[in-house]
Amino acid sequence: MLVAIAGWMNRQQQEAIAYLKEENRILREKLGQKRILLNVSQKRRLASAAARDGLRPRVLRPGHAGAHLPGRHG
Repeated sequence: MLVAIAGWMNRQQQEAIAYLKEENRILREKLGQKRILLNVSQKRRLASAAARDGLRPRVLRPGHAGAHLPGRHG
């Protein structure tokens, strides 16, 4: 029973991720070639969410906009 519930939850999560990825693709299409400019607060929110999930946010990777946040040495 536990395996069935875990499988169902995993499938639900994968469907949610697929939906969010497609939503991001559509929003980026609408945006065109314009850059997405984030303020410091938004960058910190993304960094915080990524840290919770064990990820490294794209906005903080070298070469990306926002790679040098104030107070961050890297």
